[in-house]
Amino acid sequence: MKLKLETQAKSWPMREPFAISRGVQTEQPTLHVYLTDETGLRGRGEACGVSYHDETPETMRAQIEAVRGRIEAGLTRQELLAVLPAGGARFAVDSALWDLEAKRSGRTAFDLAGVAANPVSVDFTIGIRDIANYEATARRYANFAVLKIKVDHHDPLAALRAVRRGAPNPRLIVDPNQSWSVDLLKSLGSELHALGVALLEQPIPIGDEAGLDGYTPPVPLCADELIDGVDDLQRAIGRFQFVNIKLDKSGGLTAALMLADRAEALGFGLMVGCMAGSSLAMAPAMVLAQRCAFADLDGPLLQAEDIEHGLIYENGVVARPYDPRLWG
Repeated sequence: MKLKLETQAKSWPMREPFAISRGVQTEQPTLHVYLTDETGLRGRGEACGVSYHDETPETMRAQIEAVRGRIEAGLTRQELLAVLPAGGARFAVDSALWDLEAKRSGRTAFDLAGVAANPVSVDFTIGIRDIANYEATARRYANFAVLKIKVDHHDPLAALRAVRRGAPNPRLIVDPNQSWSVDLLKSLGSELHALGVALLEQPIPIGDEAGLDGYTPPVPLCADELIDGVDDLQRAIGRFQFVNIKLDKSGGLTAALMLADRAEALGFGLMVGCMAGSSLAMAPAMVLAQRCAFADLDGPLLQAEDIEHGLIYENGVVARPYDPRLWG
């Protein structure tokens, strides 16, 4: 069945400037993709792209336009894997295909993926800020089960101690976004454990993985920027205990599920993450979240606006993983 392809750029304003070790953003640009079949059913998807791979709505749209004919001729999600490379463009098209397949079949995307649609506990991310604001922000979100803390190499322990003063109970994910050296990581390990850090996400730069050989971390390490797809897992074996799967990186839910299968077979724990974006970008990741120990799907909470019929977040839990009017 032939499809009609449409794309639209959309930028979501952030609730506050969002700072990580790589920089600060005040808005999240995205690309929306719509696929309409001959019966009038329409699937849709949203992708942010991967900023550190220089992806933008314009580059994603250009990738999609280059294969418009293949897409509009009608193709399966598996066939899409050979048509577009991993990245945001494929994520947006793959999401639209999942949505369309759900509408055609009368089954949810969760059913199609063979997983339950259970409530999911998600974290709240606190961006880099001054010490007093770390404490104040943590206090506002102290009822979440998990907080994710962005830090850099400038006295990260002071930031984490401030978070603990504001929120004594949540588990903590700490994300330096590659800003720590291997030596700094090893010197902080015992103190991170004492502060109740549950996961340390991509602390060191890509390329420094050999420095972890033979190291047993007090806090589990999660590979993020290191892992885009299945072929990258080899570099994490014996060095990281978890992998963060983001659908923008993997190029959609179809590829992300394949990556999750391979990662679990190799003994990795799973985390699902996001590049921000609205609930339309979170919805496919909620399917993968059913299999993950950690879910970093707080994009709509970090933004001043969300898409209509968005996910409902209640004290750090998405109790209803999807609304049929949203996706899937």
